[in-house]
Amino acid sequence: MSEHTDGVDKITVTSAGTGEMGQRYLASGSRVAMRLWSGQPTSSGKPQAAREYETVGYVVSGRARLVTGAETLDLGPGDSWVVPAGVEHTYEIVEELTAVEATAPPAREAGRDAPTG
Repeated sequence: MSEHTDGVDKITVTSAGTGEMGQRYLASGSRVAMRLWSGQPTSSGKPQAAREYETVGYVVSGRARLVTGAETLDLGPGDSWVVPAGVEHTYEIVEELTAVEATAPPAREAGRDAPTG
């Protein structure tokens, strides 16, 4: 369910839209948006891509590797990360992952969140 009062929105996870890559779109404002990656299965990662938005994230459960060029960051429960706009990167899911990300500007707007290659 989505509620709107005096410019403040509440979005429940069951009413949040789902994107093509399995993300659930949570709250979104004009300058920042949140999305949930819940129960993402293990994967070896997709080709690296650079996005127009900055991403900050937090691992709720599971494990992943954030790969940027020659650098690899191992991420586990309680870890957070930042990927600046324009930095090529990919995620390898090592153990079924649940994570929350915020993007600025909102990833969903203007096709910025479309799957890559």
